[in-house]
Amino acid sequence: MDITIHSSFLPHTDPDASLAFYRDALGFEVRLDVGQGTMRWITVGPPNQPDTNIVLTPPALDPGITDDERRTISEMMAKGTYGVLLLASGDVDGAFEQLTTHDLDVVQEPTDQPYGIRDCAFRDPAGNLVRIQQRP
Repeated sequence: MDITIHSSFLPHTDPDASLAFYRDALGFEVRLDVGQGTMRWITVGPPNQPDTNIVLTPPALDPGITDDERRTISEMMAKGTYGVLLLASGDVDGAFEQLTTHDLDVVQEPTDQPYGIRDCAFRDPAGNLVRIQQRP
């Protein structure tokens, strides 16, 4: 069987701020940008991985979601506990140094973890946690 990851979804609350983070800070390509205002779906991805996409979506639009669930999702996004993105770099310290030239919400500076990796963490403009791990 040959299965790959095509797209994963993360919510956004401000499409322009999300573009500034994913395109300008992380250096991702914008592959699709549809809709307008806060009702925009923006597809981004690393230039060296053309078949791997992150779709930034307005949160909680599914018609099957209740008002209580929408509130819960909004609360979780505000706390940074709803969406998580795990990225990798060959040089997490260099990536961190480059990223901090942008106005980012730093959660954790590069740190050696007790489970054997070195990583750092930021929050994107919607509060999603973005971790960058160093590839061995």
